[in-house]
Amino acid sequence: MRMKAVVAGVGMTRFGKHLETGLKALGVQALRAAIDDAGVDAQGIEAAYVANAVAGLMTGQESIRGQVMLRSMGLGCIPVVNVENACGSGSTAFNQAAAMVSAGCYDVVAAVGMEKLYHPDKAKSFAVFSAAFDVEELASVLQSFQPDGAAGASSPSSRTAAAGTTRSMAMDFYADLARRYMRDYGLGAADFAAVSAKNSFHGSLNPRAQFRESLSVQEVLAAPMIAEPLTRPMCSPIGDGAAAVILVSERKARELDLDRPVSVVSSVLRSGFDHGEDERDVATVCAREAYEEAGVGPEDLSVIELHDASAAGELSAYLALGLCAGDDAGRFVSSGETRLGGRVPVNTSGGLLRKGHPVGATGLAQVVELTEQLQGRLGPRQVESPTVALAHNGGGIIGKDAAAMCVSILMR
Repeated sequence: MRMKAVVAGVGMTRFGKHLETGLKALGVQALRAAIDDAGVDAQGIEAAYVANAVAGLMTGQESIRGQVMLRSMGLGCIPVVNVENACGSGSTAFNQAAAMVSAGCYDVVAAVGMEKLYHPDKAKSFAVFSAAFDVEELASVLQSFQPDGAAGASSPSSRTAAAGTTRSMAMDFYADLARRYMRDYGLGAADFAAVSAKNSFHGSLNPRAQFRESLSVQEVLAAPMIAEPLTRPMCSPIGDGAAAVILVSERKARELDLDRPVSVVSSVLRSGFDHGEDERDVATVCAREAYEEAGVGPEDLSVIELHDASAAGELSAYLALGLCAGDDAGRFVSSGETRLGGRVPVNTSGGLLRKGHPVGATGLAQVVELTEQLQGRLGPRQVESPTVALAHNGGGIIGKDAAAMCVSILMR
């Protein structure tokens, strides 16, 4: 089904450490900004899709996360769907909201993503990522991450013993991916560092980014090791924040007389599956379906926000999106094609690596960035005359694949 929803307004908080601000307050801040941006009456919102991944673990709030947030700003008596889909929660909320508008069910829908990951006990923050694996198979998953043929070890080696305690277990997954890319495609640590350096430059231009220091490749390589070969700047940080989007029907868009409407021309949501090493993964399946639905290809993209939970994750997304082949990935990064001013700028927000990754908000924050890019609103990090934008956001791990994946394409 070709999507016909229109992005009428967007809003988000700065991502970072918000120890004194509650989850509800972050969500309200982002949603009010989106409502103001759209020029709609808050009471005219007909339904809301509210994304959050880990409040149950971090704050104890379960079941009605969206309702309590909306009630705090005086909104009620509308359908509220709480969306939990790992790090893909925000894009899932966006996908479902757009689908309901496209189906003619509603004229005005809010999609909100919110998360708080900072906690005085860092082990609690890192443990939430272990919950995005199959918890009944954690021991065997850790064994599969053992490098150099040690997968059959009876207990985790020193290289994975810290997984889920002093670092996110997801970083061990990405470190394993990085080592495979180094083996299969001849990549080196400097190639992953180049991704982080590029995103740090973009993040330095984004006032809402969690980290705004621009780093060189050498500085990225010299940073503390998290999970070999990934140093700290090659890994996305934990963070707090919220993002929101107001979606409207084409009829409502005309009524509002939007001067810079952005259309959702495709949004594909799928789950990970068991497949062979040489078969397409879920991100590739989503990308191909989204391209076909939108009637575009990777060569038509003006700007991309993708799920760089690690520098290796960004390189993996290049392959899934058809931007380059595996044996060309190193050259593709070093060529500057994905940097501002390049052929197809990637993660102009700074990406998860620098903008931050409050997981329930991440997918919607991508849509915020891309909408503002398509509308020409981003000043020093503005892409020149963009027309087609793509968001790639996933989360959780099933085997060697993302558990949830969403690829959406927007057009001006």
